[in-house]
Amino acid sequence: MDALLRIPEQVGRRTVAALGELGYAGMLLVESVWFTLTGWRHGQPVRLRMIAEQMRQVGIDAIPIVSLLSLTIGVMLGIQFIAALGEFGAESQVVIAAAKSITREFGALITGIVVAGRSGSAFAARLGSMVVSQEVDALAVIGIEPVRYLVAPALVAMWIMMPTLTVFSDVVAILGAGLYCSGPLDVSLTTYLHTTLQQLEPRDIWEGVSKSVVFATLITLVGTATGFGVTGGAEGVGRATTKAVVRAITAIVIADMLFSFFLNR
Repeated sequence: MDALLRIPEQVGRRTVAALGELGYAGMLLVESVWFTLTGWRHGQPVRLRMIAEQMRQVGIDAIPIVSLLSLTIGVMLGIQFIAALGEFGAESQVVIAAAKSITREFGALITGIVVAGRSGSAFAARLGSMVVSQEVDALAVIGIEPVRYLVAPALVAMWIMMPTLTVFSDVVAILGAGLYCSGPLDVSLTTYLHTTLQQLEPRDIWEGVSKSVVFATLITLVGTATGFGVTGGAEGVGRATTKAVVRAITAIVIADMLFSFFLNR
């Protein structure tokens, strides 16, 4: 009997803990937005210098890996679409299929996963180390709001750089698809890119950009909430870093599925 009761008890405990973490992440979001908009009125402004530094770490430093993966994804999609559509004699549809897949789906998704691996883990490790060394408590003691100082700049930077990186990823991936497809389709790269621009619609771009804003919010909140919840010293920091990456990527994939379901009905 005890064994049977233990299972629902564990499920209940984990459910309550998950709801508590969701509530805490929501509080971080509300406080970050509040400090960003009105913090200067109360002597707690979000410094532009800190936002710029976070933008460099989140966005500029991620350009090489985003470029490499986006180019690879573009070539891969070109290979797959030519092979799949060629069976039906529809090679002419490769251009629009690749362009819409990249702008609506893969550009934002690849960028989100890369940034989650780089920045989500960095947020959790940084805040976890500060919690363990009691630096967060020290900030509160001297009158500096930890959320304003540590979370709000990262969130604003992510809101700016994730859409920017997503558009950049779209361009590189489409270029990669064009580099491969121009040969089998017997068209020049210039013609391929011109056809892509003609067939894409603003909705295709905005769908990917809107996803990237949601992904940016999820990555930041998961990373910072996990970091603030660290316990157990240095070992706890390691566990939190791994947990932040897994949770962020899981949240991104689930959010992407929901976006795809509701935007393409």
